[in-house]
Amino acid sequence: MSPGIQKVEALDEGHFVCVKWEDGSESSYPCVWLRDNCQCPLCFLPSAGARRLLFEDLDVNIAVKQVALADRKKISIIWPDEHTSEYEAEWLKKRCFSEEARAVMRADLFLPERQYWGSDLQLPKIPFEEIMYNDESVYKWLCTLKKVGIVLLTGAATRQGELIRLGHRIGFLRLTFYGPTWQVQDKVDANNVAYTTGRLCFHTDYPVLQHPPGVQFLHCIKQTAAGGESEVVDGFHVSNKLKKQNPEAYQILSSTAVNYIDVGVDYCDFAVHCKQRIIDVDSRGQAIRINYNNATRDTVLDIPAEKVRPFYAALKEFNDLLNSAEHKFTYKLKPGDIVTFDNWRVLHGRQSYPSCSEVTRHLEGAYADWDVVMSRLRLLRKKVLNKD
Repeated sequence: MSPGIQKVEALDEGHFVCVKWEDGSESSYPCVWLRDNCQCPLCFLPSAGARRLLFEDLDVNIAVKQVALADRKKISIIWPDEHTSEYEAEWLKKRCFSEEARAVMRADLFLPERQYWGSDLQLPKIPFEEIMYNDESVYKWLCTLKKVGIVLLTGAATRQGELIRLGHRIGFLRLTFYGPTWQVQDKVDANNVAYTTGRLCFHTDYPVLQHPPGVQFLHCIKQTAAGGESEVVDGFHVSNKLKKQNPEAYQILSSTAVNYIDVGVDYCDFAVHCKQRIIDVDSRGQAIRINYNNATRDTVLDIPAEKVRPFYAALKEFNDLLNSAEHKFTYKLKPGDIVTFDNWRVLHGRQSYPSCSEVTRHLEGAYADWDVVMSRLRLLRKKVLNKD
C-alpha cells in the first residue's frame, strides 16, 4: 500500500519542504533537490528516464513560492518563476533523506549484504541448464554471487562456447586483450603464467587494467587426473582480519599505489601499465576491491626507498593470511563445471599438475563486468518478485 500524506509545509524561508506522513513520520526535502528533480515533461524525459533540466538553469538557492497537498498521494509546488511541479507520495517516501531511508535505498539498489567465509565454505551449486532456461534460477545465481562471492554451475557441456551462452544470459561478456574467452592450458612459450602447469598463488585477475573485470567464469572442459586442484579465499574476510590484526599494515596496503604490467601478444598486441592499491577502500575504510596479482606486479615500485620494506612486510602478512588453512577453500573442478566468482573479492589459485606432451587440463575462461551482472539482477528481481 502506498504511503499517505497528512500535511505538507514549507520551512526555513521556503528552502525546505516538510512532509508529514499518515504513519506519524516526517520527511524533509531541500527545495533545490525538488526543483532539480521535477518530473514534468519539460524537465524530465520519461522514455529515457533522464533529466532534461539543464544544470545551468537551476537556482541552487531556490525557495518555494507555494506548496500544497493536491490529495493524500501527491504534493504540488509552485516556484518563483510560476513553474509547477508535482511529486507522488510513494516517489517521495523512497527518496527520504533520513539515514534509515537512505540505507534501505542503498540495499535495494546495490545489495551490499555479504556472507563471509573461510575453509568452512559450503560452495553454492546450481545446474547450468537451469540457468539457461529459468529466470528464477538466474536470479538465485546472481543474488548468491553478489552475497557469497562464488557459485558453481554444474552439468555444462564439455566443449568451448558454453561461456558465450552464459554471457548472453546476463547480457554480454567483457572483451580483454586475451579475447572474448580464453583457453587455460599448458602452452609453449606461454604469455601468461596461467598457461603453464605450475602452481598459481592466490590472485585477482587483471589488476593491470584501470577497471579490472568484476566477475570471472572458468569452465572445466578437461581435468587432469593428478593435481590441478582449485583454491579460493574470501579477500574481504581476510582484509577485515588484517585490519583488526595489524591496522598499520592495512593502511599501507590500502594507500600504496602498486605498479602492474602486462606486455605481450594475444587477441592483439598489448603493453598495459597501471597503478592499483592492493586493498581498495570506500570512504569508511571498508574494502571494496582487492587488486593483487604477484605475477604481474611490476619491478617498478613508485614509493620512497624507506617505505619499501614496510610495504613488503604488510604484503607478506596479508599474503600469509590468504594462505592460512582457516581461510582457503580447496576443491577440484570436474568436466562440465563452471565456477563463477567475484573477481573484486575472491582471490583464486591452482595447485600444480604434471606436465605432459598432450593437453590434460583445459579450462575456458571469460569475464563480465559487475555493471552488466547487476543490471540483469535488477531486471530479474523486478520480473521474478514483481518488484518496482
